[in-house]
Amino acid sequence: MSRHHILDPETGFRVTPKLCALGIMTKVPEAGKVKTRLTPPLTTEEAAALNICFLRDLAGSITAATEQSSSRGVGIYTPYGAEVAYENILPVEFFLLPQRGQMFGERLIFAAEDLFGAGFESVCLINSDSPTVAASNFAEAARELAKPGARIVLGPSDDGGYYLIGLKQMRRRFFEEIDWSTEHVFNQTMQRAAEVGVDVHKLPTDFDVDDPATLRRLCAELLSKTQRSTPANAPNTQKFLSEIIRREGRDRIWPV
Repeated sequence: MSRHHILDPETGFRVTPKLCALGIMTKVPEAGKVKTRLTPPLTTEEAAALNICFLRDLAGSITAATEQSSSRGVGIYTPYGAEVAYENILPVEFFLLPQRGQMFGERLIFAAEDLFGAGFESVCLINSDSPTVAASNFAEAARELAKPGARIVLGPSDDGGYYLIGLKQMRRRFFEEIDWSTEHVFNQTMQRAAEVGVDVHKLPTDFDVDDPATLRRLCAELLSKTQRSTPANAPNTQKFLSEIIRREGRDRIWPV
């Protein structure tokens, strides 16, 4: 049995009023099934371990954000039945919510519907590929959604997607006719907001780590001499990458 509380709107369970869900969309981190575009330069085992570091760092930032806003962390996971895998990854105060649906857009729609169904006042869906997003970004999203008036919140990724979408009410239109995993996602979502007449609050831009080029960028951001003197937004990821370089040199994952 999982030590996390698993949300099931059909049971009638309701969360504390006026909370924003800060939900990470996640697949159970098994070797060969996550971060596959990072192999090579990583092995499948290293890619899965890096994914765990990403989740721990995001969870840490979300936990810090809950201290600055009325919000709660949620792991929105797949496959169903793998809840125990998150025992040593996500803090015990996180809820878990199983994903439903087949296509990515469907999974986002059902996740938002289920979180609203559990009583959350607002919902943020967050990707698991951006470990350097600051806690202040998540807190800002929750505070914006607590304000009166219709709006959504978007955290742009510089590849044309977004690392966060925040909703005050369920609007399926934001997830329909979107070219997922392309550079058009952010602009198409902005178009959907214009169609329904909803203002968009933009968070600071960040980046996804999903291929060797962005892995090199991550190394430069976390491991360069200018960064070592300041605390990293992603301490688990920083430690993991630095240990690979210490053992094997930097050429395999961060060539000069």
